[in-house]
Amino acid sequence: MTGIAVLGSTNMDLVAYVARAPQLGETVTGREFRTVPGGKGANQAVAAARAGGDVMMIGAVGDDAYGAQLRAGLEHAGVDTDLLHTAEGPSGTAHIVVDDAGGNAIVVIPGANGTVTSLGPGEMAAIAGADLLLLQLELPLSTVLEGARVARAQGVRTILTPSPVQPLPDQLLDAIDLLIPNEHEAAALSGHFEPHAAAEILLRQVPEVVITLGAKGCLYASRDTEKVHFPAPEVTAVDTTGAGDTFVGTLAVALGEGRSVPEALAWASSAAALCVQKPGASTSMPYRSEIDAA
Repeated sequence: MTGIAVLGSTNMDLVAYVARAPQLGETVTGREFRTVPGGKGANQAVAAARAGGDVMMIGAVGDDAYGAQLRAGLEHAGVDTDLLHTAEGPSGTAHIVVDDAGGNAIVVIPGANGTVTSLGPGEMAAIAGADLLLLQLELPLSTVLEGARVARAQGVRTILTPSPVQPLPDQLLDAIDLLIPNEHEAAALSGHFEPHAAAEILLRQVPEVVITLGAKGCLYASRDTEKVHFPAPEVTAVDTTGAGDTFVGTLAVALGEGRSVPEALAWASSAAALCVQKPGASTSMPYRSEIDAA
């Protein structure tokens, strides 16, 4: 079983469903509201666990009611939460508007995630003992860098999802094996909106890149091979929240199992396609048997 450490955020998603998202200064009437466990780190942890990974979550929740719910949700998915600490104050929240086309707009309030400012011996040991480390940018950047450096020193393959996108220091990129931005993040990091051109720029900084393109699939690029575009399964999207995290978590399991890149990307794309056909983030992530049957 693939051992995966996830150093990342745990949020409660507060989701409003509307026909169309409001413009600045506009009020619209929604049709439904849900609270759904989320956070990019926790989402990737749940996706990896459901896909068959042995997953350890490293991070923090608050001492509020959301914190207890978030911890319980991860444990129910089979994620080890021994290193998910409880901090004083509120848990992180994500305020999400989902429209009828399945698109979303998100505001993240870090809460307890902002307290994860360093790694202790237990966290370092968990990273060192994993097959892969998954990172995102919803924790303090200094902590993300520390985790990447620990993984690099121990030969642990490291995957970074650069979201929310921000300038990345060379010290962090030097410790990353695989970068997985979406097309907007790739453009922001590279200065090029065309994915192939963006990939060329990003490969100067990391050995491998997968640019996710939503319904258009993904683009894989490495320093050793030609770029390859992999189409996504054709489905009707209900809610795209969490699809990217589903892709990353499932891909990590596949790579840890030694699958070829084409096979791993196809499997992860199937998982993401299943995810967008249901509302919510972690609640919509498929199990291994569902991915295999797709």
